[in-house]
Order: sequence, then structure tokens, then C-alpha cells
Amino acid sequence: MDTTEITAQRDQAGYVLRKLPQVTLLFWVLKTVAVTLGETSGDLLGITFGLGYVTTALLFLAFLAAVAVTQVRAGRFHPALYWAVILGTSMVGTEISDFLNRGFGHGSAPDGIGYAWGAAILTCVLGGVFVVWWRTGQSLDVENLTSRRGEILYWIAILVSNTLGTSSGDWLSDDTGLGFRNAFFLIAAVMLLIVAAYLFTSANRTVLFWLAFILTRPLGAAGGDSLTKPVAEGGLGWGTSWGSVVLLGSLAAMVAYQTWQIRRHPPAPLPAPYDRRTGLPQRPNARLVTAEPARDPAPAQV
Repeated sequence: MDTTEITAQRDQAGYVLRKLPQVTLLFWVLKTVAVTLGETSGDLLGITFGLGYVTTALLFLAFLAAVAVTQVRAGRFHPALYWAVILGTSMVGTEISDFLNRGFGHGSAPDGIGYAWGAAILTCVLGGVFVVWWRTGQSLDVENLTSRRGEILYWIAILVSNTLGTSSGDWLSDDTGLGFRNAFFLIAAVMLLIVAAYLFTSANRTVLFWLAFILTRPLGAAGGDSLTKPVAEGGLGWGTSWGSVVLLGSLAAMVAYQTWQIRRHPPAPLPAPYDRRTGLPQRPNARLVTAEPARDPAPAQV
């Protein structure tokens, strides 16, 4: 097939409705709140409600499977659904990390491999996901993914990233002796450096995105501990119940705002997907439209 035929196939495919959110300040706030809620909800069900480690993990896995399948099959971007999947990956990632690092049980059990080894193994797994992602010819642009295979790899990378974030945060808080409060400040400082690199350097945007994505997980975990831990331990003493309620309410309010925002100013569709190496059309991850509709200029997103 020559270049003209390949171009004709892409043109006939038209456009694909946007399926994933744009990476804005609101994105990062929502992501941090979602992963913090994932941390507190695990403690709420497993410890406060006494469901136990395994039962909690199975419940979270069932929730993630349900919302992830629905998200992949959806025809366009639904904020509530998207952030439900992010929440699910945070909850499941926490349980995977704890199983790996601690073994069975919420304490620092000797049955696990430890935080440092857990973080090292998960870093290698995440690197492997990105190698597969690149070799399958998918775009690595997380704002403009339009292929079904690319979105599935995106969600796998997010699950591994949130799991890695849990392990690295536990290592930083416990093994280094920093504690959750000092770990929070250290991670926040690193996040500011990433923002500075994004604004003032030509550093690779994809690398910066995934570094920030990983770090928001331990940042959220440290923030969750600050809310739920007793005052004597440096927290606010809200407990897992009130902490989870406040976080869930905050997340719901911001998701409602994002939903209102995109209804007022629907995002423009994206060009139909094609293989980065061969140029051949790929299966889209959302509903196809034959032409890009005209729309009123939207204000810059928050």
C-alpha cells in the first residue's frame, strides 16, 4: 500500500471524539484528591470497618474492573467515569503494593519483599509497559490518545504508576525515617521542580508527566495521613471516616465542575488514529465523527 492509499484511509476515518482529559491544573488537583481518597478508603474498609486485607482488595478489584471496562467501551469523555477509574487504580494499586512489600496484613510484616525492592521491581515493570507501548506504534501523547490499544496501555501504565507511587512513598516515609509529614514536603518540593522544568526548560513533556503522575500518589498518601492521623502523631485527627467523606465530597464537586465545563465548551474531536510506524489506520477508542464540527472558541481550561 503506497502513501496516497494510506492517507486516503485516514481521511475517510474522519475524527474521533476526545476520550481523555486535557492535562491542566484541575487535572492535577483531581488526581491528587482521587489518590488520597484511594488511600483513606482502603484504611476505612480494611481497618476501621474490619473487612480485612483480602476482602478489601477483592472489593477494590471488582470496582476497578467494572469502571475500567465501562471507560474503555465509552464513546466519549465522561469525567465521572474517568475519575472513577483513576480512583480504582489508586485503591487497587495500594493493595498490590502492600501485598508485594508487606505480605498479608496491614502491619510491616516480614512476609513481603520490602518497600525498596517493591519500588525497584515496579519501576522495571513500568519501564516495560512503556517499551511495549512504544513498540506497538501507539502515540505517547496522553492528552490525544485516540486508539483502543493506546488507551488500554495508558490505563495499565496508570495502574502500575499508582502502585509504584504507593511503594516509593512508603519507602520514603518509613525506610528513610522522614515520616509522612517530611515526606510530604520533600515530594511537594520535587513536584515544584517538575513544574519549573515544564515551564522553563525543553525537557521531554511525556517524561515530566509520568514523573508527576507517580509522585502525586505518595503526595496524596502523605496528605491523607495528615488528615486522618491523630493530633499526637502530627495529623488533624479526622480519622478515616471523616477524611474519606471530605475527600469524596471534594472529588464529586470538582468532577461536577469539570462536567459542566465541557458541556459548555465541548472539546474538539481528534484526528482518527494511525500506527506511528506504518501509518495504517487503527481501531479508535471513541465514537468516530465524519468531520470536525465548528464550535465557539472556548476559554482556557483551568
